[in-house]
Amino acid sequence: MSIDQVITNNKPPARVFAVTGAKGGIGKTSVAVNLAIAMSDRGHDVTLFDADLGLANVAVLLGLHPLRNLSHVIQGECSLKDILLKGPHDINIIPAASGLKMMSQLTPTQHSALVHAFDELADTTEILIIDTSAGLTDNVISFCSAAQEVIVVVCNEPASLTDAYALIKILHQQHGVTRFRVLANMVERHEEGRELFLKLVRVTEKFLDVVLDLVGVVPRDRNVMKSLQQQQPLLLCYPSSPAAIALKDLAEAADKWPRRLVANGKLEFFADRVMRSQPTNQYGVPR
Repeated sequence: MSIDQVITNNKPPARVFAVTGAKGGIGKTSVAVNLAIAMSDRGHDVTLFDADLGLANVAVLLGLHPLRNLSHVIQGECSLKDILLKGPHDINIIPAASGLKMMSQLTPTQHSALVHAFDELADTTEILIIDTSAGLTDNVISFCSAAQEVIVVVCNEPASLTDAYALIKILHQQHGVTRFRVLANMVERHEEGRELFLKLVRVTEKFLDVVLDLVGVVPRDRNVMKSLQQQQPLLLCYPSSPAAIALKDLAEAADKWPRRLVANGKLEFFADRVMRSQPTNQYGVPR
């Protein structure tokens, strides 16, 4: 169902983008941070969720030192609103913990509770961007399956494509995800990114019933490493660099993706607002 087909007086539910890829070292966090900034620059209220629960990559990349983080929420010491940080260009950041093993070993019940906790941010978030951890952990699978859009980041390494395929397979076969957005990162030429995408398509077409969309090609850019060393987002340090322009293009494209409502009973971010956005009859019962 497209949200454009829904006639309602309620505020539309937040859009949720999971930036993932399974393999580490492919630039997921940089993509997520700069996509959040680019979306904020387009006029959206953006929340960036550091879902690498035990390593706090977003805070490290931005040079932040939060006093409280998700571990305090999980332990019932505070709410999500209590740990929100204000990041560059007015984005809100939900920081992960650092060096806590228990955060990478959450139970399914804790995953569900954490996803539902985001309902308290429903009225202040238009776009939620999730920066997942590396690997095929329960954390990664849970957060990706609860998102509306899954952006799979790949680079020109055999392990990157293999891990991306494994992630797509699990999300499709176990959670019914059928559409994936693919972003080729750190490539020398646009054609190289296109070929990476086609390699992934050829494998998925043989074994899976899914749709892959190539949504962007981010060139290898020495300014990315320089921005990481400065602990500043690329879009702020080097806004005219090739990689920054590509990420701005990604934000522009993502802004035009059709809004999709799920609300089919599965674990989902902002599920309550999705349900309120569905059309009802004169008795308030969903049609």
